[in-house]
Amino acid sequence: MTEPRSTRIGTTEGAKGSAFPVAGPGPAPITLKINGATFTLQVEPRMTLAEVLRGLLGLTGTKIACNRGTCSACTVWLDGVTVCSCMILAIDVGTRGVTTIEGLANGDQLHPVQAAFIEHDAVQCGFCTPGIVMSCAELLERTPDPTAQDVRAAISGHLCRCGTYPHVIAATLAAAKARKS
Repeated sequence: MTEPRSTRIGTTEGAKGSAFPVAGPGPAPITLKINGATFTLQVEPRMTLAEVLRGLLGLTGTKIACNRGTCSACTVWLDGVTVCSCMILAIDVGTRGVTTIEGLANGDQLHPVQAAFIEHDAVQCGFCTPGIVMSCAELLERTPDPTAQDVRAAISGHLCRCGTYPHVIAATLAAAKARKS
């Protein structure tokens, strides 16, 4: 008796006879490294990283708003680089490390950007905040002494309906200064 099609994982012939793995249409096993912890899950190949983070793992800091990569509310780090998690299939993450807003803090100690957002009132409704914080924190990793223009560029893909952009810029510059002290 053959295995039902919905649970098979196999290979198929690609261009020039090279084989590549095929998963689906049913759930497939994946292992994700998220915030330093390893998770082994069964996911449908169509599930985005954002859906897995929020739905299967309960990491609800990652927001899903537009679900097409235009608002950046779902921003996380993939090997330290910001990405819109609604645009990446969870099955395609592979061995790369994922950092979410929940993993940015060090235990009870907030990341300098998180603390500065609170201090500078850069949080209003809060829906866009986790994604913006992730982009600003990644900016400080790349550019320890950013200018206001650097911050504007880092958050240029984020949609904040409350218009906290001036507070976000002030908070990020303050976080950079605090990190140097």
